[in-house]
Amino acid sequence: MIETRDGYAPQKPETLGAYLSGIDAVRRILGGTPGQWSIAEVGDGNLNLVFIVKGPSGGVAVKQALPYVRLVGESWPLPLSRAHYEHMALTWQARLTGALTPAIRHYDETLALIVMELLEPHIIMRRGMIAGVEYPKFSADISRFMARTLYFTSDLALTADRKKALIAAFADNTALCKITEDLIFTDPYRVAELNRWTSPQLDPYAARWRGDGDLKVAVSRLKLKFLSSAEALLHGDLHTGSIMLTPEDTRVIDPEFAFIGPMGFDVGAVVANFLVNFFAQDGHEAQPGARDSYRGWVLSTLERIIALFREAFLQLWRDNPTGDAYPVSLFQGPDGEARLAVERQAYMDRLWTDTVGFAAAEIIRRILGLAHNIDLEWIEDKDRRATCEARALTLARDMMVNAERYPTIQSVTDAARRIRQDMARY
Repeated sequence: MIETRDGYAPQKPETLGAYLSGIDAVRRILGGTPGQWSIAEVGDGNLNLVFIVKGPSGGVAVKQALPYVRLVGESWPLPLSRAHYEHMALTWQARLTGALTPAIRHYDETLALIVMELLEPHIIMRRGMIAGVEYPKFSADISRFMARTLYFTSDLALTADRKKALIAAFADNTALCKITEDLIFTDPYRVAELNRWTSPQLDPYAARWRGDGDLKVAVSRLKLKFLSSAEALLHGDLHTGSIMLTPEDTRVIDPEFAFIGPMGFDVGAVVANFLVNFFAQDGHEAQPGARDSYRGWVLSTLERIIALFREAFLQLWRDNPTGDAYPVSLFQGPDGEARLAVERQAYMDRLWTDTVGFAAAEIIRRILGLAHNIDLEWIEDKDRRATCEARALTLARDMMVNAERYPTIQSVTDAARRIRQDMARY
């Protein structure tokens, strides 16, 4: 049933100006009068309305939740409360990472509406990568974002009471978690009405996935971890479509899927979307080999992201051992410190193993599930697209079923290069 709420109404360009004119802080940013403002609805995502509002002095972005999935329509209701969780997550992320998130200008709980800083000339990262744009600061920025948001909301940094309060604060974001649970961990491995893929080229792959017992066991283990491992506050949808940037500035947006879950899920989403873009480059180059240099940048940047993330996370742990996990009092003296140093490395190795599996699940769902990436969708030649997708699926299956074969990010990127070279066609 579609949610109703007293005072709620989806905004339109015709109504939004009058609403914003009543907010002093926003009116000062825009300048002039509502008659001088331009308002355009620009949302191209799956769930929400997004408006760009510009006035004589400046601009804002406005995001409003709809009571259903925009991609599907009213047949798929969604609670408006997801705006509450997004606002709360943005607040946490801003506190921990500063300018790596957009500034919030106003929040309206009743309208499920957030007014944010207008990011210009930033673009969605996925679009920039399709165009072959390099972002030299991104590896440092995203590794810092992940390290700080994950470490400081974990039991390594928080006392047990504060961690449990954080879990409680996000516990009711169940509808968004349910989307993840179904679309990533379940639907691609069964007959599901909303699944889609490049057909008929990938029909055999979809059929094999539905009959692959080893793959189903592996993804079910990942789903269990997603359901039960309350490790840290996750963005929950940390892909290249949730990042706006320029070569000099990075902002992470859209954390409405935020909840307390396994750290590897966020890190895996970043890994997966870089791998998908790597394989997709063959579909965007004008002639074979034309994007070899950019393919190299994609994988070398991914390697650097993971190296910097691990380094930053470990440094935060050494500098801020304030949580109730691994209490400092247990590891006094040279031997204790040495044992804890070894355990920290083992912790990061376990986190990496989780990352490999979650990255594989993200790749598979972007090709055989409902919500796809434009990295692949924008390849007009279906045979070329299917070849790119088949390579990505081949790597993803092995990563999920044989995660132990991928002990480092270099083992993943080496496999990606090898599969691209060896698989001439889907």
